[in-house]
Amino acid sequence: MSALRQLASFGLVGGLQLLLDWACFVSLTAAGMAVVPANLAGRIAGASLGFWLNGRVTFARAGQPMLARRHLLRFLAFWIATTAVSTLAMQAIDAREGLATAWLLKPLVEALLAALGFLAARHWIYRP
Repeated sequence: MSALRQLASFGLVGGLQLLLDWACFVSLTAAGMAVVPANLAGRIAGASLGFWLNGRVTFARAGQPMLARRHLLRFLAFWIATTAVSTLAMQAIDAREGLATAWLLKPLVEALLAALGFLAARHWIYRP
């Protein structure tokens, strides 16, 4: 798949991930859960969907999914780093501006991290 098609597919999968992540985050924090565990839960839900779809569709090679153990370990290493950034950002926004602002800014934070995610996925995570 060409880089442009991969980017389009990654964007579509990322949109689904973001929707799931954001919905979990908002629902859990609205129900009273603290920002940090709610952000972790949302990111786990989104990441589970994203790893599988990107490995099976976006970065598959010759019809073969890129879902081996090595891909998962690379994905987890990158996910841990970006989850730390996302969680610290959400915590800081909540503390400074309040929960409603964190709800509004979460998609922006995640979109910025997704740009790095595409590069990592294309050149490292899903490499054979």
